[in-house]
Amino acid sequence: MELTINGRKTAVDDAVIAPEMPLLWVLRDVLELTGTKFGCGVAACGACTVQVDGQATRSCVTPVAAVVGKQIRTIEGLGQPDAPHALQQAWAQHDVPQCGYCQSGMLMAAAALLLKSPNPSDAEIDAAITNLCRCGTYPRVRAAIHTAAALLQSGKKA
Repeated sequence: MELTINGRKTAVDDAVIAPEMPLLWVLRDVLELTGTKFGCGVAACGACTVQVDGQATRSCVTPVAAVVGKQIRTIEGLGQPDAPHALQQAWAQHDVPQCGYCQSGMLMAAAALLLKSPNPSDAEIDAAITNLCRCGTYPRVRAAIHTAAALLQSGKKA
């Protein structure tokens, strides 16, 4: 089976994975892309959120067979240490992370939102970001998304 993850074609051994294996476990256990987190296993919390063809997708309930031929983007593909994504810059600027566990999924959901709506309203952010954060940093998440949207629209970096 061949997957396209963060712009790279990656072969996964059909003998190692079953088509119904959740994408989360292929990413974490087979490909060792551990930035995507396991939270609940039932698509409720969003810690496992990745993008599939630009859409925020809960990888804990997505069979790997469902993403063959699609573009998968994980937190490892969002930005680089020397070139962070505008969201990563805004996350740091607004001190969004507390414990940090939910953050990779939250960032991936926010990135998908900005692809769809480059200048989202508070209501759009609230509707799109359904990820759970035990630390309760939702107001900072919203502010960071607005900051990142402005950065992306201006073409500037923070």
